[in-house]
Amino acid sequence: MLRATSSGAVRIESHGMVRWIRPLSTATTARAITKSSQPRSSIRAVAITKTPRNNPTTAFTTSPTLLSSSSRSSSKKKKKMPPKKQTSEEKVLLGRPSNNLKIGVVGLPNVGKSTFFNAITSSTVPAENYPFCTIDPTESRVAVPDDRFDWLCEQYKPGSRIPAHLTIIDIAGLVKGASAGAGLGNAFLSNISAVDGIFHVVRAFTDPDVVHVEGEVEPARDLEIIHNELRLKDTAMLNKYIEANQRNIERMGGGGSVDDKKKKDEFQTIVKVRDWVASGKDVRKGEWTNKEIEIINGQYLLTAKPVTYLANVSERDYLRKKNKFLPVIKKWIDENNPGDKLIPFSAAYESELAAIEDTAERNKAAEEKGVPSAFPKIIITGYDQLNLMHFFTAGAKEVRAWTCRRGAKMTDAARNIHNDIANSLIQVDVMKYEDLKEAGSENALKAAGKLHIRGKDAIIEDGDIVYFRSGEGRAKK
Repeated sequence: MLRATSSGAVRIESHGMVRWIRPLSTATTARAITKSSQPRSSIRAVAITKTPRNNPTTAFTTSPTLLSSSSRSSSKKKKKMPPKKQTSEEKVLLGRPSNNLKIGVVGLPNVGKSTFFNAITSSTVPAENYPFCTIDPTESRVAVPDDRFDWLCEQYKPGSRIPAHLTIIDIAGLVKGASAGAGLGNAFLSNISAVDGIFHVVRAFTDPDVVHVEGEVEPARDLEIIHNELRLKDTAMLNKYIEANQRNIERMGGGGSVDDKKKKDEFQTIVKVRDWVASGKDVRKGEWTNKEIEIINGQYLLTAKPVTYLANVSERDYLRKKNKFLPVIKKWIDENNPGDKLIPFSAAYESELAAIEDTAERNKAAEEKGVPSAFPKIIITGYDQLNLMHFFTAGAKEVRAWTCRRGAKMTDAARNIHNDIANSLIQVDVMKYEDLKEAGSENALKAAGKLHIRGKDAIIEDGDIVYFRSGEGRAKK
């Protein structure tokens, strides 16, 4: 707002600030400079056209320029800083960070472990009717069933076909007191420590010709025996660590170097885990931080391994899909290890099917019986329990499934093929299996704009069909 006084001065109101400006006596237009102690950059000029002294009521003409930088800044709203990007910490998995993971077959003697192992891996491990028939662990690999792999092979008709595999190890039977050395228990428990997951076979059939080490068939008791032996072995291992390090930790007191603090944190974690296991719980059922998991993984604890329960029923019960022991087994699992999977199977029935060498004839025999083999479900479940998945490379020369851990980055996946490819990886061409199957061919998929380009830090997903582009060369296709 502009107001003129009788003296010729002008009162200017702008944005809550008041300024007085006197008119110049010259006949020409001039500039009135506001004198101030502020820096030169804060001073603004107002152009004033002189009016006759005898007509002070005539309004002055001014430019719309603001008088000071402070008034200009006050008129502007303060810009809000963008919120900080929320980053979620990647969860560390229990177990070895490897793609070559193994699963062990565990249980009491004479529950059908070796019969199961022979049938699922087409092996010839001795399976006799007496305890400790198996002494040394036997290792074998079995292909992971996957309809996607079969379709890719039909599509590309490659010269070489390599499916994903699961490594299975047959471990001798454990008995009550194994953690204290009973029945060569220490050696057998060490074999379990070397695997990454467990197929826990429990007997759910009665047969007077097959002896039971505990006399009667009681699945809940048998499950409890194995559970306790694994837990007691872990407790003993953790107590041994605590006894060996407790005095040194006490000497450190409340201070110490960074390395001392790291040792104290590790010791406290071990004590926490020991108390958890001693209370009758498996390590894998606890809630642990990433730092705690890294410490736990260095101990190779038996109860930290994922478990799939396999109930070995008679052939008759398997075909009629009824068994009196299954509700008892399910109840025990729900009470002690909720969330773990239970798969019924018949070692006798699977052995009959495995004896038929021709795949078509074997499938025909299963169709005639009216009940399919349980092995595909068992293999896939064990594979998933280890947090494994696979991606594909596909071409006329070879179709291959490459195993990796879930959540792996493209560089980790490329390292399965060759370190040089991973080290110089530039980008990855990715085809989704569903998109390729719908399109019918690579050319049709590309024409539909469904070829995805991913960076080396992207996460690879289960079933991705990939083409790695690197400075050292390209993946096989």
